[in-house]
Amino acid sequence: MLHRKIYQLCCDGREVWIFLRDQQRWIERARILDIEGDLVTLRYETEEDDEICSWEEMVRLESIGAVTQKLATVPRGDVEPLVSEDCPEAEQIRRRPDEP
Repeated sequence: MLHRKIYQLCCDGREVWIFLRDQQRWIERARILDIEGDLVTLRYETEEDDEICSWEEMVRLESIGAVTQKLATVPRGDVEPLVSEDCPEAEQIRRRPDEP
């Protein structure tokens, strides 16, 4: 089942966070480039001492302990969401009758 999910993430081309069990570390913001047999090819970047390094790494499917992906980003703080005044009426959110 993990193999199918990783294949789907590879096809989607989205960034993922992958935990490697054998190394006890997270690879952040990686893209899954390829799956061949039980080898998964990842590409990611790290920032070290004013340098950005690009890495391509092959890991065994069995060493992957978890895969996560970011679903959404919401700004922190007291930020008012952007609202368009010319939003089509069919897409407007209406208040329920029992709300003030």
